[in-house]
Amino acid sequence: MLNRKVTVVDYGMCNLFNVVRAFEHVGAEVSVATTAEAAQDADRLVVPGVGAFRDSMKEVQSRGFADAIRRFAETGRPLFGICVGMQILFDASEEFGEHAGLGILPGRVRAIPGASTTGQSQRVPHIGWNHLHSGGRDWSNTLLAPLVGTSPALYFVHSFAATPARDEDKLAHCIYGGHQVCAAVQRMNVMATQFHPERSGLVGLRVVEHFTRS
Repeated sequence: MLNRKVTVVDYGMCNLFNVVRAFEHVGAEVSVATTAEAAQDADRLVVPGVGAFRDSMKEVQSRGFADAIRRFAETGRPLFGICVGMQILFDASEEFGEHAGLGILPGRVRAIPGASTTGQSQRVPHIGWNHLHSGGRDWSNTLLAPLVGTSPALYFVHSFAATPARDEDKLAHCIYGGHQVCAAVQRMNVMATQFHPERSGLVGLRVVEHFTRS
């Protein structure tokens, strides 16, 4: 029988209910980790997040999850970061000053430009539906495998976005005001999305469901 157990990290800075409900909707057996030990023992680990990078990292560290998530990533078991949960996987963020991340993926989190590539003022945060583009990377055998051959629209809410240091970690981007904005990354068992799959309708649920089979 296929093991579809998923553990969601609760560090007090995430839309826990919606994330749990999305995984339950696709048939996963979901548990919530409130301790580092529960996170480390997971079969598949999900790190969601909303709000500011600084505040999220403060809670992750104070509750003992920082080392647990790093160690989990090293095991080869599937790890999925969502929104700010994606951002904290990187080395550092420039949001409200310089703040260190988990350092699982090399790169920095930077502000989305307040002007388009043509010099027009644009709204930040980036809120709403936007299309994903592969940038030439094959999505087969990745988190986005169910979306191969499409340019799907997913739901975003963010003012900052990751800039991966390695091109090979980039999985997808969207275009906002002419700028390429990182929308998803994957390096082996570590995968993450800037968009909210749990708020992206049937397309988002296909991504969620695929993770449960990884």
